[in-house]
Parts: sequence; structure tokens; C-alpha cells
Amino acid sequence: IRKTMEVSPIPVVTVQTVPYDDQRPGTNGLRKKTVVFESKRNYLQNFIQSVLSSIDLRDRQGCTMVVGGDGRYFSRTATEVIVQMAAANGIGRLVIGHNGIMSTPAASCIIRKIKAIGGIILTASRNPGGPGGDFGIKFNVANGGPSPESVTDKIYQISKTLEEYAICPDLRIDLARLGRQDFDLENKFKPFRVEIVDSVEIYLNMLRSIFDFSAIKGLLTGPDQLKIRIDAMNGVMGPYVRRILCDELGAPANSAVSCVPLEDFGGQYPDPSLPYAASLVEAMKGGEFGLGAALDGDGDRYMILGQNGFFVNPSDSVAVIAANLSCIPYFRQMGVRGFARSMPTSTALDRVAKAMKVALYETPTGWKFFGNLMDSGRCSLGGEESFGTGSDHIREKDGLWAVLAWLSIVAARKQSVEEIVREHWTKLGRNYICRFDYEGVDPRAAHYMIRDLEAVITDKAFASQKFAVGSHVYSVEKADSFEYTDPVDGTVARNQGLRIIFTDGSRIIFRLGGTGSSGATIRIYAESYEQDPEKHNRETQAVLGPLIAIALKISDIHERTGRRGPTVIT
Repeated sequence: IRKTMEVSPIPVVTVQTVPYDDQRPGTNGLRKKTVVFESKRNYLQNFIQSVLSSIDLRDRQGCTMVVGGDGRYFSRTATEVIVQMAAANGIGRLVIGHNGIMSTPAASCIIRKIKAIGGIILTASRNPGGPGGDFGIKFNVANGGPSPESVTDKIYQISKTLEEYAICPDLRIDLARLGRQDFDLENKFKPFRVEIVDSVEIYLNMLRSIFDFSAIKGLLTGPDQLKIRIDAMNGVMGPYVRRILCDELGAPANSAVSCVPLEDFGGQYPDPSLPYAASLVEAMKGGEFGLGAALDGDGDRYMILGQNGFFVNPSDSVAVIAANLSCIPYFRQMGVRGFARSMPTSTALDRVAKAMKVALYETPTGWKFFGNLMDSGRCSLGGEESFGTGSDHIREKDGLWAVLAWLSIVAARKQSVEEIVREHWTKLGRNYICRFDYEGVDPRAAHYMIRDLEAVITDKAFASQKFAVGSHVYSVEKADSFEYTDPVDGTVARNQGLRIIFTDGSRIIFRLGGTGSSGATIRIYAESYEQDPEKHNRETQAVLGPLIAIALKISDIHERTGRRGPTVIT
């Protein structure tokens, strides 16, 4: 390992700055249009200083931090600034992904493995990249998971009063060179160390300890192999997919598509959903592939498709994985402790929990809520309707983990994706669910709509309300503004979405989205449960039409937002 000890120590400089008042991190870090980070004076430096200052000085001195990201435009510049500022702020060692690239699950894995104090992940997840796209900075804590509210609040408070930041402007590192680089700093008694690591290798070794690789390899190779198509959407996951699925597990090289990480994701949204992964959907409709998957920009979200384009709803995906955990060695060894889902996710997982006699936790949206449950040994698996699933092997949702979980289930059960899902419905019933997103809504209009709607549904009179749509009558059983008391530390999260639950188990949910870069997003969810297998083949929109009609009527959303309909339906 070559050492690059500078001849004269590198100076540490303190720079005067003016605070910004809009650096409050959302559910997944600070996300803005790239131009904000790129052109607002010290915008990036201010936020990085606020993150570093949020770590107690005693803990910061000489500690280790992880840095990575999805490789989107502006990441290189940002990584350089983070390195220079971490050095100046007394961080002892940085572990950085090769070329600055590291998936979010791999970052979580590495933070935990090397017992780092935390990590800075440069990503805006499934949002578009490039000069006209979005950029984001996310701080994960020592358990490898997203910052809890107490930490993001602290970062925000610091950012509002910041007057200066510390930086080593002359410090230069080579992100392309694997290995160790040491730097002598002025007034620092120990050298500052940077390690550039192959995160793919580290993440692969973790997966190898969880899954039965030979069973998956047997499925993907040999005479009656399962042909798969995995679309990395030109995000961070390309190198991971190639190395793990192709080189290690034997899938043919042409199974992996869009595997070159691009700064603008090829001009597409790196979002693994039906509208944005249209080319994968088309390829699957040809019938040649038995399983298809798309992975998002930073690798924590995924979508599964069966042969002929059979779509596995994310709420069903987590339920099916939960019901089949015994196909995965990790769970045979560790046992299954409990399941968790975000409140808008369908109740399909609840039915599995009940059948398996394990606890079910319903949390607000945001993976950080699962972290506490997992850390305290209460939860083995969690899932969100927004295409995220993960287990307690790390503290983030994990797209490739979920794909390997599906491959493990297919290998063990020797059935197709569609057969597995349909058999699940036959056993436990089918939960139809859909989501309407109204994006870029005027924030004031969105706020007042939700406020007024809350007044309507929490009024005493609403509790006995009945809605007749066609031949169907829906009777309200309960309506509230969802709040969550963390069973581990007792903290309370309020105003986490409005929900109306009907006597037949149907639900309507209204929620303001939390991680957009412009305007507000209003999400409306509708869910209904169908036990009768004769009725498991219906069109989701046809089944949920009456509930959507009720939702539109009581919220008056089109009138209030000036919209004719949703931006996206999933």
C-alpha cells in the first residue's frame, strides 16, 4: 500500500458563511434541485458542516465515517468537499466507495461492519439526476440506518445559526485508486486517513452469509434454468448486479441491462415502478424471462415482475417474502421475530404475521422507524408500499437482497413467480391496493386541504357515516390522524397521515409526501381485501374505483388543487 505523506502539513482553514433557513432534512435527507447545491454560495458546505457539528466533538475526534452515493451528477464535487471538511473537523478516517460510488444498502452494511460513527450518502434515490435534476445528502447513524428525528432536528437547528465552516482546501484524493491514502494536517497529531474500498465485494460477502448461493446458482444455470432480466436503470447497482448475479451466481451476462452508472441515469427517472421501468415491462411481456427486476438509483428499492409481465405489488412482495422466510438460511438460523410495515402499506403482511403468530408493527413512512424495532430485536423484516423491503441484516431497505429472496423462494418452491403469488392469495386472501400521487401541488393548498379533511374525518358525526357507491355500501369503522408511539423509546410521531378504515377492512389514506425537491406531493391510497379466490383476477382500478370516488369526493382534491387528476398512479 503506497503512502502519500505530504511534505508540509495541509492547512486547516475556517471560512465565514451565512446560514440558510431551508436545510431541514426530510424523511430521507436533504433533497433539492441540483442547481441549489451547485450555485447557492456555500449551500453544500453549510449543510456538511451542520452534519459534522451535530456529532459531539468528543465522538468526532479520530472517528471513522463512511462516504458513498449513487454517482449522480455533482457527486464527485460534493465528495471532494466532504473529504476536505471531514479532515478539518477532526474525523480520523473516511471509508469511501471506489470512484465515490456505493449503494445505500452497501453503505449501511459497511457502517455496521467497521463500527463507523455514521455515513454520508449522496443520493436523491429514485429522483432524476443531472444538472436539471435533483441532488440529495443523507446522513446515516451508527446502526447503519437513516438519522432519527432527534438527529435531523439537531442538524437543522445548527444549519439555521451557522457562521463558519472548517475545510482543508488543498487536500486532494484519488477516488479511482483502491487502498489507503494518509495526509498530515496542520495542528493534527495523527494523520488523516482515507480508504477507498470495493463496496461490491463487501456487500457480496454479506449476501453470501444470508442466502444459499448454490441453490440460487442451480436455479439460474443448468438445463431448466430460470431466465432472468435485471434492470439497474443506469444507477449505482450495475456493478453489483454484474458481479453478484452474473459472475457469482451464473446468470448469463445479457441478463443484466442498463448496468452502466450514469450521472443523469440516461435521462430517465431511476424509479423501479411500472411507469418508469416500461422497457423492462415490455421485455417481460415477451414471455422469454421467468423473473424480472428493476432496481432504483441508489439500490434500496426494487420491483419484481413474473413471466409475461405479471406485476408483483410491493405490499404483496413483502408479504410473500415473509410467508417464505424459511427458504432463506439466515432466517432458519436466526428465527423470525416480527414484521413491520409503513401505515399506507397494505395489510397483507398483517395476515402473514397472524398466521405465523408473530408481532406486526405499523409505523409511519420512513425506514428509520424500522431501525429501532430491529435494533431491539423485535423485528426481522420490514416493507413499504413504495417498493422498499429489507430485513435486520442491515438498517436500510435493500433491493438486491429482495431479488435474491425471491430467487431463493422460486428455487425452493419450484414454482413460477405468478404461481407463488396466486397461491398466497388463495391461502390468505388478496389485498387490492393503489396509490394516486398529486405532485408539485402548491404547498399552501395541500396544507389547507389536509387540515380541512382532518376536521371532517375526526368529527364525531363522521364515525357513523355510510357511503353508497353503486351497489356497495361502505360504513366507517374508524377515522383518525395516524400517530405512532415507538415501543422501544416511547417517542411519539404525530400527523403521519389521515386514514379512514371501513367495517369490511377497506382503507382510504391521505398523506403529504416528504422527500420531494419542489412543491408538495399529496398521496391517496385505497385498499380493499378480497377473500374469495373467484374474485382474485379483477382489475385493481375496477375493484378500488368506489373507494377512489369516496376519497375524491370527501377531500375535494381536484377543486382544492386545480388538478384534473393524479400525476402518477401506482
